[in-house]
Amino acid sequence: MGAVRTIKRGGSRFYLLTDRPDVRYPGVTSVINMLPKGFLQFWAARLTAELAVDSLPFVEQMAARDRAGAVDYLKGAASRYTRIRADVGSLAHDLFERLIRGEHVGAVHPDLEPYKVLFLDFLAAVAPELIRAEDVAWSDRHEYAGSFDALIRVWLDEAGNPTPDRSGQAVVLMVDWKTSAATYADVALQLTAYAMADRLIAPDGSSVPMPEIDGAAVLHITPDGWALKPVKVDEEVFSFFLALRRVFDWDRDVSKTVIGKAIASSAKRIVTGTQRRSG
Repeated sequence: MGAVRTIKRGGSRFYLLTDRPDVRYPGVTSVINMLPKGFLQFWAARLTAELAVDSLPFVEQMAARDRAGAVDYLKGAASRYTRIRADVGSLAHDLFERLIRGEHVGAVHPDLEPYKVLFLDFLAAVAPELIRAEDVAWSDRHEYAGSFDALIRVWLDEAGNPTPDRSGQAVVLMVDWKTSAATYADVALQLTAYAMADRLIAPDGSSVPMPEIDGAAVLHITPDGWALKPVKVDEEVFSFFLALRRVFDWDRDVSKTVIGKAIASSAKRIVTGTQRRSG
C-alpha cells in the first residue's frame, strides 16, 4: 500500500495513494461541504457591516483615496477572519497532537498558551490512551478518505463519566478537536465517516483494518474552557453522509454532463431593408 498524499482541485481536497495515482477520493470535509450553509451569507454580511461601522473614519479616508481598495477591504472581512481562525486552529491541532503523544512542549505563542493549559487539563481529567493520531481513514467501498484527529481509549464509570484512574470500563472513541466558537451538528457526519471507513493508513503507507470503535466524541476547546461531548455515530448518520457523497459526485461531475448542445435555436437577427438603407 502506498503512502497517502492530498491535492486540491476546484476548492475540494482529494486523497491519492502514491502506488495508485489513478484513484482519487474526495476528502470527508469536502463531502460535508455539500451541505447548504445559507447562514454564512448573513454572517459574512454582518461581519462586513460591523467592520464598516467600527472603522468608519478609516474607511472614509481610504474610500476618498481609493474607492475600489476600500470596497475590497470591506469585502474581504469574512475571508480574513476565516483565514486567521484557520491558522490558529491548525497551530492548536499541532499542539494537541504533540501533547497527547506525550511530547514535552515548552513555551508557546501567547495566543496558544490558553489552549496548551486547557488541553493539559483535559489530559489530566480524562487520562486518555492514544491509539492512533492524524492517520487517514480510507474507504474503498464508498470512495472517500479523511485525516482524523485521534483514536483514543478512555475509561468510563457506570454514569458514563471519565475515570482518570482508569478504573471504569474501557471504550474506544474516534475524537475530533474543535477550536471554533461552538460545536456544530456536522461533526457527527465527519466522525461517522471516519468510524465507518474500511481501514486506517499511516504516514508510511502501512494499512490496518478499521478497529472496532465504541463511539465518538468532540473535544471543544476555546481559550475559556474545554468540554468533551459524546457524538452520535451510527448507520442513520452514515446514510446522510453517503447522500452527501452522492451530491458531491453530482456537483463535481454529473451536473456538467446533463445539458447537451442546442439542437434548435433562434435564427440570426433579420436586418430589414430600412435598416440597410439607413446605414
